[in-house]
Amino acid sequence: MLKKLDQYIIRKFLTSFFFVALLFTLIAVVVDFSDKVEEFIDEPVTVKQVLVDYYLNFTLWINGLLWPLYVLIAVIFFTSRMAYNSEIISILGAGVSFRRMMRPYMLSALLLTGLHFLGNHIIIPYGNKAKLDFERTFIWKESDRGKVEHVNMFIGPKDKIYVRYFRKKDSTAIDFQIDHFEGNQLVSILKAKTAIWDSYPNNWKLKNYEIRTFDGMKETLVDGGKEVLDTSFNLTPDDFVRYNNQKEMMTTRQLGAFIEEEAQRGLNNTLIYRIEIQRRTADPFTVLILTLIGMAIASRKVRGGMGLHLAIGIALGAVFIFLSRFSITFATSEAIPPMLGVWLPNIVFATIAVFLVTRAQK
Repeated sequence: MLKKLDQYIIRKFLTSFFFVALLFTLIAVVVDFSDKVEEFIDEPVTVKQVLVDYYLNFTLWINGLLWPLYVLIAVIFFTSRMAYNSEIISILGAGVSFRRMMRPYMLSALLLTGLHFLGNHIIIPYGNKAKLDFERTFIWKESDRGKVEHVNMFIGPKDKIYVRYFRKKDSTAIDFQIDHFEGNQLVSILKAKTAIWDSYPNNWKLKNYEIRTFDGMKETLVDGGKEVLDTSFNLTPDDFVRYNNQKEMMTTRQLGAFIEEEAQRGLNNTLIYRIEIQRRTADPFTVLILTLIGMAIASRKVRGGMGLHLAIGIALGAVFIFLSRFSITFATSEAIPPMLGVWLPNIVFATIAVFLVTRAQK
């Protein structure tokens, strides 16, 4: 059962948090709109598309990115006001321990952590898909990227392909080759000068092809010449193309399936996707850590009041963001394990939080 003190602090916590989130979201939207307004005017885009397809989902994305920082600023903001008005001293003077006073803070933080966790893993990726589709259509028209030269991958447990060059504009593979294995033995090689994607799901037309089959020391050659071979195998143009921020468009379940599929194909490009999964889990826990730090800093009444507390909070937030980007860069370059790289800022700041709480005004 929540007591009046708990209800009072929770109400202040959530009110301050959503006020800070609204304020920073409006600032972000204004800055982003001023940067992209020329594209909105030049492109055949409707007001509904800008507001619903883009800015509604942009709001989800920017909040998911800065949610922990909002929490830190909100906690420092309202706790510092309570300290300035001598409310903290009165609460402690009434016999309420600092640990007991932490309860409503942590309940509020747990609620926001749960919302952030749900958003990171499920809701925000769906919104990002619509946002990034809009950006690729009207803003970043050349945002696709991928390995299109000297591509090697498995398209099945027994089939491996090689493509010298993939031409994205017409979905054509140049110097295409597929090797078929039985056990550890190579039993056939299919080569084609060009392989043109025909239609979904995976139909291809091979031109200037030849097929070599091997039976022990015996080799058979079929030269297709200028004939066109209609065939089907587990390969689509999407397998050659990766969009910027593609990992942000997939839910965590989809990321896991994507990583497994890439590994089965022999592609060693899944590190950034594994780091993304860890980041989506680590960020919500940051909310709890920064809540403790903000409370410990702002609960003491000092000269400078709220201004000093906010300055310390913003500085800590900047240090956290810098450390987070720094450690993820090391994880991406495999200088440190991916899990450690993502969780290192939380480990460092959790240590700081414990130290500050032990030294907080009791």
